[in-house]
Amino acid sequence: MSPDGRILIVTVTYDSGGHLEKFLASVPAATTRAYTVVVVDNGSSDGAPRAAALADPDLSLLELDENVGYGSAINAAARDLDADVDWILIANPDTELAPGSVDALVEEGVRDARIGALGPAITDEAGVPYPSARRFPSIVSGTGHALFARIWKNNPWSTAYLMAGVEGGSRDVDWLSGACLLVRREAYVDVSGFDEGYFMYFEDVDLSLRLHRAGWLRRFVPSASIVHVGAHSTSGRRAAMVKAHHVSAGRFVDTLYPGPLAAPLRLVVHVGLRVRAALLARHGAP
Repeated sequence: MSPDGRILIVTVTYDSGGHLEKFLASVPAATTRAYTVVVVDNGSSDGAPRAAALADPDLSLLELDENVGYGSAINAAARDLDADVDWILIANPDTELAPGSVDALVEEGVRDARIGALGPAITDEAGVPYPSARRFPSIVSGTGHALFARIWKNNPWSTAYLMAGVEGGSRDVDWLSGACLLVRREAYVDVSGFDEGYFMYFEDVDLSLRLHRAGWLRRFVPSASIVHVGAHSTSGRRAAMVKAHHVSAGRFVDTLYPGPLAAPLRLVVHVGLRVRAALLARHGAP
């Protein structure tokens, strides 16, 4: 791997509107390395992806006939990687990359060949940090977080899961947010990319788990930063999003606790997820 290897930058759009333009405008200052940008459109109706492609002849637009899901769309963009691509940067179209942020991630990755994925610090538009580096959810921490996070902010289960209070420089973590994620090409190929069984939600947690099981580290690099507006393509579809989130959570539980001995545990969790999804959908919660 060359320190100067090309970066494939992939963003997936679904009626992303003006967010896409801002994201693309932030890319040039984020890295001094050679890169290619691919916009994968998951069946948008707003015309933003085509407008972006017309404005920038160097941008590649991959238009899909329907919304195939986040991970599937990324896999489609990365299916035939050029030989000089060493890194894949995955970023939501409603993010804005800080100057030098991608270079900081790559430099950290070049220093340690064991790293399979790297993630930056993420804040919202007001500068409020988002917990983008977390521990894998266990049955205990996941259940506690799901039940109490809304009503008891500093409960011990959420604190453990979100790694609240953990500060310092670059460090290895369990999983990194897919809102912005730099993946080493070798690692991505090693685990066959994203699991396309996830339509949306938990595909980043699952990718990190499979990287972990394959021996790759996941490193949080707070010296790199991005701004994430969030929820641009989910507003107005809350009920569907709640359902998708809980379906994906159930799939991840199946991956985390495989085998016949864990079947009763998985059954209990699946029932609990269905009940919680129904309650949240009924009360209009996001």
